[in-house]
Amino acid sequence: MAELAVRRPRKRLFIGLAVMSLMVAAISTYGVWAVTSPGLARIHVYLPIVVGAALLMLIAALGLGIFLVVLAIIGVPFLRIAQGLAWWAINLLFPVINLMGRLLDINRETIEHSFIEVSNALVRRRRVRVSPDRLLILTPHCIQRDVCAHKITKRAENCKCCGHCQVGDLVDLARKRGVHLAIVPGGTLARQVIKKLRPKAVLAVACERDLVSGIQDVFPMPVIGVLNDRPFGPCCNTRVDLERIEEGLDMFLEPDGARPQ
Repeated sequence: MAELAVRRPRKRLFIGLAVMSLMVAAISTYGVWAVTSPGLARIHVYLPIVVGAALLMLIAALGLGIFLVVLAIIGVPFLRIAQGLAWWAINLLFPVINLMGRLLDINRETIEHSFIEVSNALVRRRRVRVSPDRLLILTPHCIQRDVCAHKITKRAENCKCCGHCQVGDLVDLARKRGVHLAIVPGGTLARQVIKKLRPKAVLAVACERDLVSGIQDVFPMPVIGVLNDRPFGPCCNTRVDLERIEEGLDMFLEPDGARPQ
């Protein structure tokens, strides 16, 4: 699948923007506190101290969260509660990170792609293992050839495996590995499928924006995001690197069910 190779932005891009965003948040928070302190003091003499301490704890927690993300990326194991703190930090700072990206003229998709790589690294550090029947491969309907007459969004097995798109490959892979496969036309239906099947882990294929919103929506459920390839533009005859799908399956599936004979 060399033709589907996509250059992955370095995780350090998102981490660097996160650190810059934390600095901006810290300076802004101090500025707001300094301006409002006189008014708070008129309400109660100790109120500025209490508010200041709370804001300081918030900034410290965000800083610790970013530090834990770095530890996860370089492979240092830590407790699950710390993973939650790391995820909370990058999500809370995400709007500021996007703003910093715009100010630095960094493409939004590049930032989102870097976020997906960071998120995937955090999920890998969790070492989640599930049985095949609790794993879902979720892909957008645009992976189907646009002129195909067979409806697969309700039942992927309706695919005739003609070879003109990768739906047949995904159906065959899901059948062999014993996992669920859902092909949906949008984020709303994707959430409905997850609610219905109640998987313990998801292997999601989509564009940058849909992956970011989907990963954030279903947290703390572990999601490995696989970016699709768009040789004909957005939402039209997209493709995916099947080797990356296999890698995700091997990472999530319990050893006994990793490769059924």
